[in-house]
Amino acid sequence: MTDWTDVAREGSLAEGEHIVVDVDGTAVAVFKLEGAYYAILDACTHDGAEIASGRLEGCEIICPRHRARFSLKTGQVLSPPAYEDLPTFPVRVEGGRIQVRDARWD
Repeated sequence: MTDWTDVAREGSLAEGEHIVVDVDGTAVAVFKLEGAYYAILDACTHDGAEIASGRLEGCEIICPRHRARFSLKTGQVLSPPAYEDLPTFPVRVEGGRIQVRDARWD
């Protein structure tokens, strides 16, 4: 899949804010951190909880259900009970729009 999906207007997310969007049928959480945008699958790899509703600590997200911890920048799992990394998605700003692409099957 090479199509980019418009998810928001540039500047619409404040530092530390996020939105959850549908990208080709997949729930993707887009965060603004340190002036950059990051996109991860909005489902904990441990049990499918909506990860975006978890707590942010710096560039890490903590699952609201069982407290698994992940890097927002890389999707890397940082603490159990999850052992599988979160899928991440490419993000770009084009023409004043934040765009995300599902590149998992490229």
